Amino acid sequence: MRLLRHDSRSVPCRYRKVNSPSSMRIIRLTNDTIQELVSEKKSVPAGLTSPHKGMTVRNGHYQKSYDIICPSGNEFVIKLRRTVVNPLNFSVILGYRLPGSFTIFRLRRYNSKHIHTNVLENERFHDFHIHLATERYQRAGFDEDAYAERTQNHWDFATAIERLLNDCGFASPFSDTPLFKGIE
Repeated sequence: MRLLRHDSRSVPCRYRKVNSPSSMRIIRLTNDTIQELVSEKKSVPAGLTSPHKGMTVRNGHYQKSYDIICPSGNEFVIKLRRTVVNPLNFSVILGYRLPGSFTIFRLRRYNSKHIHTNVLENERFHDFHIHLATERYQRAGFDEDAYAERTQNHWDFATAIERLLNDCGFASPFSDTPLFKGIE
């Protein structure tokens, strides 16, 4: 006797699937919400300034994650990933934990130099780039951060982390001290 797994994929359904390519994809976050989350003030997690310490090796990559909880209650995660054999192959990600789930919605992804294709624009390039979450790509059935723009603002792992901190609402750990008040 064959046992069926009790998840939604093992149950036959005669109705059209919500997330099938032929139907509209569920829009998890709109462009306005994405921009609000990216610009929300966040504190720099301890240890991020020296990320090489404590990185674990898994599947040929050094990896490390940092959880951030904002006063608003929004939860973010920074994920760092770099290959063991090539330090110029990396990804620095800012994700947002969707409320009530374990799902991470990738808001920004700072990538190393490799070939990337923006399918909807029919554009292909080989350069350092930043993936941006967009409503348009979600609606078309692609990953939220499938769209990317070339950049010259990062060129290695350390500068990608620096760009993420500068671009995504992170406050300097000294910003609330009297000496540095109002400087950013």
